[in-house]
Amino acid sequence: MLAYVYKDHGVFELTQKPKPKLLDPKDAIVKITMNSICTSDLHIKHGSVSKAVKGITLGHEMVGIVEEIGDEVKNVKCNDRVTVNVETFCGKCFFCKNGFVNNCTDKNGGWALGCRIDGGQAEYVRVPYADFGLNKIPNSITDEQALFVGDILSTGYWAAKISEIKKTDTVLIIGAGPTGICTLLCAKLKNPKKIIVCEKDETRRNFVKKLYPDIIVVEPENCIDTVNKESENGGADVVIEVAGNEDSFKLSWQSARANAIVTIVALYDKPMVLPLPDMYGKNLTFKTGGVDGCDCKEILSLIERGKIDTTPLITHKFPLKDIEKAYEIFENRLDNVMKVAVVN
Repeated sequence: MLAYVYKDHGVFELTQKPKPKLLDPKDAIVKITMNSICTSDLHIKHGSVSKAVKGITLGHEMVGIVEEIGDEVKNVKCNDRVTVNVETFCGKCFFCKNGFVNNCTDKNGGWALGCRIDGGQAEYVRVPYADFGLNKIPNSITDEQALFVGDILSTGYWAAKISEIKKTDTVLIIGAGPTGICTLLCAKLKNPKKIIVCEKDETRRNFVKKLYPDIIVVEPENCIDTVNKESENGGADVVIEVAGNEDSFKLSWQSARANAIVTIVALYDKPMVLPLPDMYGKNLTFKTGGVDGCDCKEILSLIERGKIDTTPLITHKFPLKDIEKAYEIFENRLDNVMKVAVVN
């Protein structure tokens, strides 16, 4: 089968690999119908993911059709259309039982697909613990609508949930990339008083303004002044940092009011400094990722009811054979790209 593989630092390659086989009675084999490229794939390319294994097939955002199941798989059957969760989790360990599935203690627990085991930028993928890692897509939902359920939409849902957003809150989201937009959509479900989105890229600012005219949009240099103007207590009640750079990290705590919640969603390329003397007395609560992607069923229900629509994020489509071109466009942010759908 065709597969896009992590060969070495900075080197990905489209090549032929054997079709995966069931290795455990809890496994399923899924025929991929659509996948996408995530910024985390680029982090692997740039050497920022130390756990990534050379030779693995990339990709952890995907939907497909169940082709084969192990004897112990009960929740899905062959020919079901499914989303695939970015995380592998056993459902039985301490962390899984408490909903912290990113920290599953199984050897394949957490972010394994497309990082430590073969992922979905291919024609087929093996999914361990399929009863937890797969969710059946309702017939009324298209592949495009479901594509981001298992990763960036789960991230946005998780971020909004743990941020404890209240209806009286002013929420600041830093970063209007694909994960930032998913976070925005999920924060809107909480009906806060105001949402402010901070983004340095003009194209992405215009994207938010066009699709979500009720959102206050600001560039980084004016962020703190805007937040102070739009807030009642000297800063945002909740800050969700999705941009993932040194400036955005600093802006996240500077924009927060005293006793606010600052949720860090972003994956950084290097360590960030927490300047405790500068923030002394602000009494901030920091919450950090990665995502606990265990709400996919609820997210699919929200999509089915018209509460969430991420299809505008798909700005480009390519067949699997042209995935290298898709990566070129996505990595270099060409042609006003937001997300690329890779279609089998």
